Amino acid sequence: MILLCRAVAIMQLVPVEKIRSILKENRTIAVVGLSLKTSRPSNRVARYMQQAGYKIIPVNPGQDEILGQKCYPDLKSIPHAVQIVNIFRRADQVEPVVQEAIAIGAKIIWMQLGIINERAAMLAEQNGLTVIMDRCISVDHQSFLRQGGIV
Repeated sequence: MILLCRAVAIMQLVPVEKIRSILKENRTIAVVGLSLKTSRPSNRVARYMQQAGYKIIPVNPGQDEILGQKCYPDLKSIPHAVQIVNIFRRADQVEPVVQEAIAIGAKIIWMQLGIINERAAMLAEQNGLTVIMDRCISVDHQSFLRQGGIV
């Protein structure tokens, strides 16, 4: 659902229970912008999610393998289903990723903490994808574990 206020689109926040359900029911995550460097947030987050039992699919055109997994140059190159597209790209680079996510039939767009692109979010929602913006997937996962688990 998209609410309009003073001609500026404002995305409705995804309820916490919906996020918990997303993390419980969707175990395959394509991480767009995943870095090989272990000091980068994308690597730390993906590594944590992998250790928590999620299938991580690295998406980075400059690498062949990250976190022991084959790396793909883009979402369209992934030969199997992707449920969550976790985006670690600048906000102005999100829309093409969303277009690819729509094309491959992904279910969820997750823009990491600090990444907000309302136009891309509206495009995703108009095409039936759930959108989470400006949240860290690993922080949410850890929070749910502290509250009694998600699996």
